[in-house]
Amino acid sequence: MRSFALGLLMCLALGGCGSSDSTEPTDIETGAATPTDLVPVPGSPPVPHQVAADQVGTSFTPGASLIMAQSTPFEAWTPLPGNRIAVHFVTGTPECYGADATVVETEESVTVTVRTGTLESAKNKSCIMIAVYGTMELQLAAPVGTRTVLNGM
Repeated sequence: MRSFALGLLMCLALGGCGSSDSTEPTDIETGAATPTDLVPVPGSPPVPHQVAADQVGTSFTPGASLIMAQSTPFEAWTPLPGNRIAVHFVTGTPECYGADATVVETEESVTVTVRTGTLESAKNKSCIMIAVYGTMELQLAAPVGTRTVLNGM
């Protein structure tokens, strides 16, 4: 009985044991876009998702003078009134760490490259190692609208 239950759970976890009787073509066969088309390939930055405006983190102002800055993928974004967007990412405490970003806009997408690093003013300080959920607001040339928001490198 135990092995039957285990087998049933494995079958369910793998998406079911039966076959579909549908004669409708699948998205793969038709070439239609699916949400899984937005899943990045290994080694590429994650595809950020849209979140509500109330899901903000510690505020970071772009333009900080950074030491050892590196590209930091952002996990989520929020459209803001006008031509603004907020990106949400994980970094260190704002007493020691800062962030900056560049934005490339096309008719189809908004690509944001976030860079984080040690603040110039904190280069000789001892900084605690703690993760902080940060939010940075950025100015765009046009509202996000229906464009896809992507991580840059």
